[in-house]
Amino acid sequence: MATTPIPQKILARQHEITADFMRLVDEHIADVVAGRATEMLEIRDLAGQLCIHPTHLSNTLKLTTGHPPCHYFEAQLLATAQQLLRDTDRPIAAIAANLTYDPSNFTKFFKRFAGCTPKQYREQVGAQRRAEIPEVVTI
Repeated sequence: MATTPIPQKILARQHEITADFMRLVDEHIADVVAGRATEMLEIRDLAGQLCIHPTHLSNTLKLTTGHPPCHYFEAQLLATAQQLLRDTDRPIAAIAANLTYDPSNFTKFFKRFAGCTPKQYREQVGAQRRAEIPEVVTI
């Protein structure tokens, strides 16, 4: 059975939706970290901002990236959490609250996607930094 090629106009729109979604996720997470947003948006909220149905958003992202919308959202959230743990001395509970999590759920989320707890991650980063700094030997 012969397949009909997908018109370029449709492909261009799919990639436009994907790029707009990723931009919205980046902006929203930046707003949450800066305190301009007090709760996480859901995928349906982001689809609404793009003026498309959530199912259409999901299908489009799966087609263009191979992953569902939550994959990119969670990856960006994890990267932000890692950056905050790495570059600030703020308590883990404060970082969790900043990212709209309670500490227990933040630890579960972080461990699921990073493979270690936030405390273990911070300790690993600290150990790597100490290993990079040469020791000064005094006589």
